[in-house]
Amino acid sequence: MSVRFEPLVEQIEENLGERPKETSADSGYYSEPNVMSLRRRGIDDYVCPDRLKHGQKPPRVRGRIPKDLSFIDRVRRKLSTKRGRVTYTLRKQIAEPVFGQMKQGRGLRQFLLRGLEKVDGEWSLWCTGHNLLKVWAAAAR
Repeated sequence: MSVRFEPLVEQIEENLGERPKETSADSGYYSEPNVMSLRRRGIDDYVCPDRLKHGQKPPRVRGRIPKDLSFIDRVRRKLSTKRGRVTYTLRKQIAEPVFGQMKQGRGLRQFLLRGLEKVDGEWSLWCTGHNLLKVWAAAAR
């Protein structure tokens, strides 16, 4: 089961006051309804439908798109293009390091509280602390 993308996009729009031009996400977010929802909103999607092993790259593609290609194969093909590979790779550089820093550097392995509301609050505290440390480090330069 994939995570619903619509509430995340709505939150981005609310926080930034504008719609994102493109999104990228790993296979946990892939579903045909999620991708279709992004496309209906005019958002360029780079959502990987398959779990890729660490360091694994999708095969490169060339030429015209076959007319009989299924929806999921069209999504795979889009990620296999040069632009698709570059855009999807950025996700690993922008979003993923934060999770590694939280887990390895700060020791977040599990939440101490239970229940969605309490975990949401605990996550907010972790993120606030993480961001404050980044601001402090940047000010110290």
